[in-house]
Amino acid sequence: QVQLVESGGGLVQPGGSLRLSCAASGSIFSIYAMNWYRQAPGEQRDLVAATGSGGFTSYADSVKGRFTISRDNAKNMVYLQMNSLKVEDTAVYYCYAVVRAVASLTAREYWGRGTQVTVSS
Repeated sequence: QVQLVESGGGLVQPGGSLRLSCAASGSIFSIYAMNWYRQAPGEQRDLVAATGSGGFTSYADSVKGRFTISRDNAKNMVYLQMNSLKVEDTAVYYCYAVVRAVASLTAREYWGRGTQVTVSS
């Protein structure tokens, strides 16, 4: 079994910064994609930033230039550095990964439980 646990959310003023972390643990053979999604109240869950095992990254237009995704493959972790935060960035942020577990021939998707980010003055 594989678990994803997010941390680093909280309350921050507009213009501030936060760094989210996501740790993958369990019987991991290989991790492919590691992404961040977010979901605001009454809204759908949207992709914020994505990274592949080879270092590929992509961002939603709304966060380009403000957010940076990075990963540490040795530690099975992914991070989201969020700068110049806006009120509209307020949401629950979810970690997502595509993981091949030990003794499995295929990869599957996993989600964390989310961490709340609130941007407010």
